[in-house]
Amino acid sequence: MDLGIEGKRAIVAAGTAGLGLASAKSLAANGARVVICGRDAARLDAAVKDVGHGCIGVQHDVATHEGAMTFVADAIARLGGVDILVTNGGGPPPGTAIDTPIEMYPAALEQSLLSVIGMCQVALPHMREQGWGRIVAITSISVKQPIAYLALSNTARAGVTGYLKSLARDVAAMGITVNSVQPGIHLTDRIRTVSGEAPDAIAMGIPAGFIGDAGDFGEAVAFFASQQARYITGAHLNIDGGQYAGLQ
Repeated sequence: MDLGIEGKRAIVAAGTAGLGLASAKSLAANGARVVICGRDAARLDAAVKDVGHGCIGVQHDVATHEGAMTFVADAIARLGGVDILVTNGGGPPPGTAIDTPIEMYPAALEQSLLSVIGMCQVALPHMREQGWGRIVAITSISVKQPIAYLALSNTARAGVTGYLKSLARDVAAMGITVNSVQPGIHLTDRIRTVSGEAPDAIAMGIPAGFIGDAGDFGEAVAFFASQQARYITGAHLNIDGGQYAGLQ
């Protein structure tokens, strides 16, 4: 299916590995001009080659709102504008709500909430001026079903969801859509490193019976960026093989 994004200018944060890389690859394969960022120069160069299709890599750290905003501004300068923004980034340290001291929350909110807001605020004026834009945020299934020992991430990403829903309504009449994709467990390099081997889907309570493929996730991101998705905004799609058991 032609997604109608040939030549569109796409910015993907933290696109050197995992779901960010998969999203960049899907957008590029569907004709978008893509800029990605990463902290490590060697990994960034490898990811640029992996994405192909003229992908541009810039070395930035999006763990703070200043860094995130600088990255998007740099990417816009290189592309001459922006049509598609995919926000993404690493998560804060693990810990329970009982044991995590309040002093750790500001950094977590900076990394996983304010950085997203900052990226959107830099991209939005360009999207508003042209009357077309797609914002797709990679968050986590934890915003619907908090994950044990990830109190900081659960809190910050829930805040992102509230912001995105508010923003979606504010810009809906401007030709801009705002959605999020909420991944469960996917077979990325990080999961392989943590697990030591492919985790058991059934043991982890995934009804689909297999661990998610990052490439499939990237295709979902590309669809949200498509012309066909113009009437979808304010949506938060969980991609988890049915692991989330709630009704909403």
